[in-house]
Amino acid sequence: MKEVPVKIEHDGTWVVLKIGITEDRLVIPRPVDREVLFKDIVNLEERKNVLLISTRDAPDKTLPILSVEKVLRVMKRLILSSCSAYRLAAYFLSPAVRGGVMIKDAQWEKGSIIVVKTGIWFDSAQKQVSIPLNEVADIQLTKRDVQGKQTDVIKIDHVDAGEVVTSFVLCPVSTLQTLFNFLTDATKSMDMRGDELDEYDQQVAMLVYSGMDSSAIISMLSINNKKLDVIYDKLINLDIAEVVEVRREVKLTTKGIRYISDVTKQ
Repeated sequence: MKEVPVKIEHDGTWVVLKIGITEDRLVIPRPVDREVLFKDIVNLEERKNVLLISTRDAPDKTLPILSVEKVLRVMKRLILSSCSAYRLAAYFLSPAVRGGVMIKDAQWEKGSIIVVKTGIWFDSAQKQVSIPLNEVADIQLTKRDVQGKQTDVIKIDHVDAGEVVTSFVLCPVSTLQTLFNFLTDATKSMDMRGDELDEYDQQVAMLVYSGMDSSAIISMLSINNKKLDVIYDKLINLDIAEVVEVRREVKLTTKGIRYISDVTKQ
């Protein structure tokens, strides 16, 4: 059994420990005093250098573990290979496109695709990629040139650090449709009916997507701030937009007007 240094959140504080890692479990000493079987893990998330683990007996609770990347990489590999999840051997290309720009040195990786409660994981000998399900923008069956041949693949568009990123998955044709159906179902909570926005609302949403700020949208559509705020509120309430900046509008007080008048006299 290997022992590695970590920090674990316990009773609201971070505790420094050395935990044991075996082929099938994590052995956590006091004060946590717990063994976590990999096969009992139902969800694995990663946030910076913290792994969030959820187990079958408490799926809504997380066990946060912080450590260096080398340690976390070993833990992720062991957990992903044995946890309770949809798992399939596949090739993946991730990321292939970032912000609309092709990544020149992107290469197909041979490994596995693992779908847990809150995310899609790609795992190979060279890399581990995590795509949270709530960051998936689109999933399509499409074709891509692979070694000079047009091949059926799954295209996954997702958001990473504010940019739209595209990844591809390649697996045998016999399982491609099954995987596509599973991924589509796993991300179904992101779907909308399609009638929540009228054409005007959709136009504003498209302009926001194109990168326009509020001033540019107001100018292009010839509307006022109040009208745009109503549409923004609608987008926010539907959870398809979020506030990134609040701009204040001000007017001068009498004191301010007096100051400007004095300045212009000088």
